[in-house]
Amino acid sequence: MTAAQGFPAFSAQRRSTRGRSWWAQAWVQALEDTSLDNDQLRKGRRYANSGQVGTITISPGRIAATVYAPEDTYEAVVRVDELSDDEWRRFREQFAARAGHVAALLDGEMPHDLVEAAADGGVALLPGIGDLDPSCTCDAWELPCQHAAALCYQVAWLLDADPFVLLLLRGRSRETLLDELQAPTVDLVVAPGMPVADVLAAAPAALPEPPELPAKITVDQLAVAGIEPPDGFGPSTLQLLVLDAARRARSVLNALLHNTAVPETLDERQDMVRLAADFPELAGETLALSIQAWRYGGAPGLDVLEHTWTPDAAQLNRARTELLAADDGVTVSTSDNRLTVGTDTQLRLDRHGRWHPYRLVEETWTPAGPPSKDPLVLEWLG
Repeated sequence: MTAAQGFPAFSAQRRSTRGRSWWAQAWVQALEDTSLDNDQLRKGRRYANSGQVGTITISPGRIAATVYAPEDTYEAVVRVDELSDDEWRRFREQFAARAGHVAALLDGEMPHDLVEAAADGGVALLPGIGDLDPSCTCDAWELPCQHAAALCYQVAWLLDADPFVLLLLRGRSRETLLDELQAPTVDLVVAPGMPVADVLAAAPAALPEPPELPAKITVDQLAVAGIEPPDGFGPSTLQLLVLDAARRARSVLNALLHNTAVPETLDERQDMVRLAADFPELAGETLALSIQAWRYGGAPGLDVLEHTWTPDAAQLNRARTELLAADDGVTVSTSDNRLTVGTDTQLRLDRHGRWHPYRLVEETWTPAGPPSKDPLVLEWLG
């Protein structure tokens, strides 16, 4: 039986209750879609941010915490259906069919395609409308009440930090699930008189240990001194390109050895900016802004510098509402994927749901910091 797990109480803090990760945001959306009283949700957000929720205990199918209100102390509980053994079996089949998912979960990520594949197999990991069943010892008739809502909002923060929390809620602890995933999936049946060769052929083959990753090399270790560079290339440029190719090959090998995502494929423009960012001697003055955008946000950062696109209006409106709630004296205007805050600050939304900060410097919008899922936690906003 999977044991309950306790999570220390959050201190009072100014933090978005919508969650930063897409799976935490889906959790919050299920809560808010279920609610019939926005006032209870608003009070719940206030309770969550003011540190009035005690230690959160999560066990399969159940979340519980004590909520400290000014007038009394209440016990809030939220129940969610556990997955059946058959659903866990189908989930493991989807998991095993996609390399890199264990590494992604251990790295704090919940892959979109894993959740979608599980849903295709009839396994719902993320809750939907009506899947959260809140209760509380208070006398409020609205469900969720402000105390249960506060609990749910703080669970979104736990999900941001560790997607295994969702799997624990659905019935499997981290240790149990990893043990099940590493267990042999082939049942070996040995009939009386079965030849040894047939037994060995039917048994799962033991995989050898992966080789060690080669050490990084430096320019001095490159064997290109005797190679004549092509027209238009100086000797040092050729060396840097060879060094870059070796580093890229090493990163691909590292991803393959550890079942993680391989480096993304870049187009010619992106690769030119990446090279200039890695090797400043290859950069020209015209690439200064592009390099700055790349260093802060990679390919998505370069994309929001050079292009606009039309995201879901609801996503923009939520961010705009949070900015206005944080500072009711500020003005926020919207254009495509950009929110302009006041006269010299801007947020640009990339296609992965992250906000890139910009400042207006001498009439030029300039990248000002790394991106964030939450516009309210960007340090430059203050």
